[in-house]
Amino acid sequence: MATRTSLVIETEEDATKHRSGQQHRHLRRAGPANVVTEVDYVTYDVADVVVLVDSNGNPISTTTVYHNQARPTTPPSPPSSSLPQPSPQTEESYHGPPDQPAPVPSPDHPGPPPPPPVPPPPKPSSSPAPGPDGPDFSFGVSYSPYNADNSCKSADQVAKDFSKINGYQVVRLYGTDCNQVSNVLAAIKDSSVQLFLGIFHIDQISEECSTLSKAVNGDWGRVRAVSVGNELVNKGVADANTVIGAIGQVRTNLKGSGYNGPVVTVDTMMAMADHPELCEASDFCAINCHAFFDGNTPAEKSGTFVKDWVDKIGKASGKRVVVTETGWPNKGDPNRMAIPSQENHHVALQSIKDEVASNVIFYSAFNDLWKKNSAGTFNAEQWWGLYGNAPS
Repeated sequence: MATRTSLVIETEEDATKHRSGQQHRHLRRAGPANVVTEVDYVTYDVADVVVLVDSNGNPISTTTVYHNQARPTTPPSPPSSSLPQPSPQTEESYHGPPDQPAPVPSPDHPGPPPPPPVPPPPKPSSSPAPGPDGPDFSFGVSYSPYNADNSCKSADQVAKDFSKINGYQVVRLYGTDCNQVSNVLAAIKDSSVQLFLGIFHIDQISEECSTLSKAVNGDWGRVRAVSVGNELVNKGVADANTVIGAIGQVRTNLKGSGYNGPVVTVDTMMAMADHPELCEASDFCAINCHAFFDGNTPAEKSGTFVKDWVDKIGKASGKRVVVTETGWPNKGDPNRMAIPSQENHHVALQSIKDEVASNVIFYSAFNDLWKKNSAGTFNAEQWWGLYGNAPS
């Protein structure tokens, strides 16, 4: 008598889905709300072990029957109407890890070396009209004005945070809550820093545009661009047509307040590849692109990973591509070849600077302790800060 016993082995969660098709969530708080990180777990049947026993139940032999275990190591190819995907990375296509400059000391851990200082641009009284290629800058950094308990930071706290941020041309904000636009404008008033502002909720366009316009108070010369949503198509919050309609509404609304600069939507590189109409409706292509969640890319090759996506999307769209999020966690669990650590954080950022020399916004200025870590994000969701924990 033969008895067949099936062994079901749970495999690691598909990390490629997370960053190559489903980015980490920049969950916006609205007042003192809870922050939720969605986690999807997938199990795979890997093998059947067939055990042959005699009439007394004693094992005679075993046979392992393997099923199809192949899993994608590169992003799936989109339909023929979509943007082309980067070719699989090969060892020859990458440069080696760059020499690392000495990090800047920090009370929590070393911060990254700032980019070379740039001369302050002249401050116009109103925003420039978007050029054919969109904005052009070197490096920026994203910032969120929330305390670890999800409460809003005060103007003094924001000013304290910005006293530590230096050497970046652009700061990206995601929304208008917490009086963040006014507080950040006050914090940067004596610098040449400009802002990449955001309308986060596309069902609250009128209210958010009004808040943004009042905060700017006619001085649109500080504003490089305005985003509409963050990864809405990738997360399934809205379809592409809805987002395109929202871009038009924001553009019209802000034009009435004196803003004539670029308006774009931001989504993952995979969402932009699958929906080229998002780029077409935007004044430039804005992508969130993180090599860490690919799982097949070590820190020293992150620059080439990002550059491949920038080149592919730029070539297909004919527009300038701005990387609105990229970086590497300084802490967390390994994702196959991608290992979070403070050293790899510095290596990855330098690799990106070497390969993609402009139009890059690093994620993020400080560790986002208001977020929640989970296995789905390799317990790294909080630990992307260029300067460690915020000083405020």
